[in-house]
Amino acid sequence: MSRITAAITAIGGYVPKDVLTNQDLEKMVDTSDEWITTRTGIKERHILKEPGKASSDIAVEAVKELLDKRGISAKEIELVIFATVTGDLIFPASANILCDKIGATNAWGFDLGAACSGFLYALQTGAQFIQAGTHSKVLVVGVDKMSAIIDYQDRNTCIIFGDGGGAVLLEPNYEGLGIQDAILKSDGSGREFLFQKSGGSLRPPTIETVTNREHFVYQEGKTVFKFAVTNMADVSKRIMEQNNLRSEDVNWLLAHQANKRIIDYTAETMGLPSEKVLMNIQRYGNTTSGTIPLLFKDFEKKFKKGDNLILATFGGGFTWGSIYLKWAYDCA
Repeated sequence: MSRITAAITAIGGYVPKDVLTNQDLEKMVDTSDEWITTRTGIKERHILKEPGKASSDIAVEAVKELLDKRGISAKEIELVIFATVTGDLIFPASANILCDKIGATNAWGFDLGAACSGFLYALQTGAQFIQAGTHSKVLVVGVDKMSAIIDYQDRNTCIIFGDGGGAVLLEPNYEGLGIQDAILKSDGSGREFLFQKSGGSLRPPTIETVTNREHFVYQEGKTVFKFAVTNMADVSKRIMEQNNLRSEDVNWLLAHQANKRIIDYTAETMGLPSEKVLMNIQRYGNTTSGTIPLLFKDFEKKFKKGDNLILATFGGGFTWGSIYLKWAYDCA
């Protein structure tokens, strides 16, 4: 029997209907459309404003689209890996909540938290179950409702993040398509530069932590930018070298949508022209675990069977990595 690889066979994505533009932010904090666009490439982001709605509700819409495209029932899903840092609750896992909402009664699941690298971590984790031959339909979700942990009085963070995400279905492939290689990294010494100060077991919620606004994202922008530029570009170049890929062999780069300058530098380091670099940061901002699945959603029709795709990411913690995959189907 040929070697089993894990291939993406269907995708789905979703963003909430409400839009927060740069012009809206000009009325909330001391910033401008020109300043935001020049430094990040972001023009607008989507926000989940409906009362009682959470990350799992975004995931439900993405998964419904995926199941419809693949023509399967949720009952056929065997495992759900939900990458998020904004789970509905501390526990149970949002994966379990999602399974209940979509009727995936034959699946087990868990959440995976690796900030902006969560989707790539989850994708590689899901691939192991396929390659081991123990599972044949693994749902990998990357969704975040970042508006739940963003301080809209902090101009350093509120301009960056939005809500949204997507999902992919992994299935066995015997043609050598799908995930070929992955390089995943982490460095916990970076935790002080991009994190949520309170809410965990180290600093549980108190009146003091709430008053001090410690339940929002905190970021030292310059430090994070420096680490992200260096490491995301480095690991993307390394995965090309590790697989004897030249720039002309790479069809598409799908990089985490955090900052256009970081994406541009990564592409330059890889020797890729701009037409091979997929970007939608201007529409959604940084949706954390959701950026790469939203790229799949928006640009699916560009992919052809056998195309070489490089995925790259960098996130708080620090976490970063790159995955090389060969696309498994033609998109009509």
